[in-house]
Amino acid sequence: AHLVPNYGWSIVILTTFLKIALLPLSISAFKSMRKMQKLNPRMQAIREKWRGKLRDKQGRFNPEAQRQMNEEIMGLYRQEGANPAGGCLPILVQLPIFFAFYTLLSTTVELWNAPWIGWIKDLSEHDPYFVLPILMGVSQVVQQRMTPPPPDPVQRKIIQAMPVVFTFFSLWFASGLVLYWLTNNLWSIAQQMLYNSFKDHHPEGGVPAPAKGGRKA
Repeated sequence: AHLVPNYGWSIVILTTFLKIALLPLSISAFKSMRKMQKLNPRMQAIREKWRGKLRDKQGRFNPEAQRQMNEEIMGLYRQEGANPAGGCLPILVQLPIFFAFYTLLSTTVELWNAPWIGWIKDLSEHDPYFVLPILMGVSQVVQQRMTPPPPDPVQRKIIQAMPVVFTFFSLWFASGLVLYWLTNNLWSIAQQMLYNSFKDHHPEGGVPAPAKGGRKA
């Protein structure tokens, strides 16, 4: 009541604190995704090696070949200490927070008719002009393009569809909930930009380090 003018800015500040609290998980997920990205060529080589053995001459599926291919891929994960689900951990942690916000904004009397800025007159109702949901969807697309895609093609398609799905469902979500999701995405984009800048200046990030004493060609 004495620090911010309304509940909308309280949601922004609370989301910022939550993002800071989840920062260690985000860093761990980024390291996991980078490791999986480096392993992607070797994983694709394993899949190519087994591609012709997954079906017999009659076109019937060979479960034994599938099992052996999966075991070889899992062996690669164990050898390199990679976790294919490591990049999903922050998302799984945020889901209870997301549903908690949804319940809060749906049942808390203090948020009824509570304004934020401009056209947002009630944080417990959906955005009448759908501005926040569209901005949230755009922020998810930007975040997705900045993040290394998963090596698995099925996971890649699911992740690519997520911005569209979330934008569609958020059209009728409470404005406060969409504001939380948008704020969270903006902070995630800032974190990813920071991570990518570290990657661009690291020899393992794909940019070769200049040779000592060398001259530009």
